Amino acid sequence: MIFRCCALALGLIQIASIGQTSAPAPAAAAQKSAQNRVAQTKPADANRPVIVAFGDSLTAGYGAEPGYSFPDFLQKDLDRAGFAWRVVNEGVSGDTTTDGLNRLNEVLAAKPRVVIVEFGGNDGLRGLPIESTRTNLEQIIVALRKAGIRLLLAGMTLPPNYGRAYIKTFEQLYVDLADQYKLARIPFLMQDIAANGNFRALIQRDGIHPTAEGNEIVAGTVMRYLKPLLR
Repeated sequence: MIFRCCALALGLIQIASIGQTSAPAPAAAAQKSAQNRVAQTKPADANRPVIVAFGDSLTAGYGAEPGYSFPDFLQKDLDRAGFAWRVVNEGVSGDTTTDGLNRLNEVLAAKPRVVIVEFGGNDGLRGLPIESTRTNLEQIIVALRKAGIRLLLAGMTLPPNYGRAYIKTFEQLYVDLADQYKLARIPFLMQDIAANGNFRALIQRDGIHPTAEGNEIVAGTVMRYLKPLLR
């Protein structure tokens, strides 16, 4: 399965938690998220329909310079392709699915037409019950769908040392939720980094987060799955 191969290729066995050990404190992370939103909201963009990238440190762009997260690169890709959409980064480092559920009002306040949902990595890496992760993600999905928002669900995986049974069940929850709610799904957010022969140069020294170049590749991955939702 692509998830398991990607986990091995990326060396994710080194991970303690996405954004948990080296992420900014929650207040600082929230401030960074707010700064991202302000920086990306220009007067000329005010009338563009909104895409919200909603997730944890992989969305926030942890460790990369401001302006080099995957949502930043996604905005550039959309502009180059002639799509008049505005990307809002609602990524906060260290967030679990519970944190995401608690931040739903922030996302809804942006009045998005499309939301990219990227959560679950921190849940799995902390060994939280998979059923709890599934329930939280399902509540996020249902709330966003109820608001008439189109969704793109980003799949995640875990390091091999978490055990085959746990990993398989964890990976499957994304497949099941996408099937149940007829969602567009990225099999694994970092799949194109893992498939790159130079992947080690695309990941920061923490072995977790993409470099700026890696985030550009992730944006390309997201763009492929996102485009059908924008037509």
